[in-house]
Amino acid sequence: MEEILRKVATGELSVEDAVKKLKLDFLQRLGDFACLDVGRELRRGVPEIIFAEGKPPALLAEICVAVAEDRDYALTTRVNEEQEKAVKELALKRGFEVESNELAKTLLVKKKDWAPRKCGKVGVLSAGTADVRVAEEAGVVAEIMGCEVLKAYDVGIAGIHRLKEPLEKFLRAGVVALIVVAGMEGALPSVVASLVDVPVIGVPTSVGYGLGGDGLAALLSMLQSCALGLAVVNIDNGVAAGVFAALIARVASEKTRHGRV
Repeated sequence: MEEILRKVATGELSVEDAVKKLKLDFLQRLGDFACLDVGRELRRGVPEIIFAEGKPPALLAEICVAVAEDRDYALTTRVNEEQEKAVKELALKRGFEVESNELAKTLLVKKKDWAPRKCGKVGVLSAGTADVRVAEEAGVVAEIMGCEVLKAYDVGIAGIHRLKEPLEKFLRAGVVALIVVAGMEGALPSVVASLVDVPVIGVPTSVGYGLGGDGLAALLSMLQSCALGLAVVNIDNGVAAGVFAALIARVASEKTRHGRV
């Protein structure tokens, strides 16, 4: 709301456009298949992140561009090659830039001068290299919500000594939350939560053998953690972890900015 009012004051935004953006119930229909909640970010501080799986490439491209035209950017996750090609073609044609993260399978469609408002630092740790795809998704989401993201991968409990250096670095840098991604038995989030004084968000992944291979073992292990201060999201859900960490960072940043503790 503050950003919109500033733009009105400087003449960047008309009063009419400001009224439209401030309507909490503003929805945008796209044909018969999509109803875009473009007011979500104003209402909740969380953007409408577009889940690409199952969407036809042409429709996904139209959705991404429609959101970007209204909000200056759009993020879509779980993108395949055919969808990526369609989104890039339409977005570039309409004058947008497109940033892709191949590991995370995400696409960011944005106006050239768009940048998120900075809101603090969060850390992302992965237990193994196989967990990096989910860790990267979490990092991308936190970044587009304004966080500076520090990363350290392949620091799981099979070689627990690898954890010491990045964890100390993150805490010295002033991270306000840690996202810890792990498959197999999912022990790393509990270990980290037992060592730090900031909230930890555990993300179980569908990595492992047998029953653990679908992520259930890691999920149950994290839910049964003896270390308090650990919250757990669903299996492979880097998006939820990134949003949760960014909301924590935003609250901490606002308190610091206004001189509150």
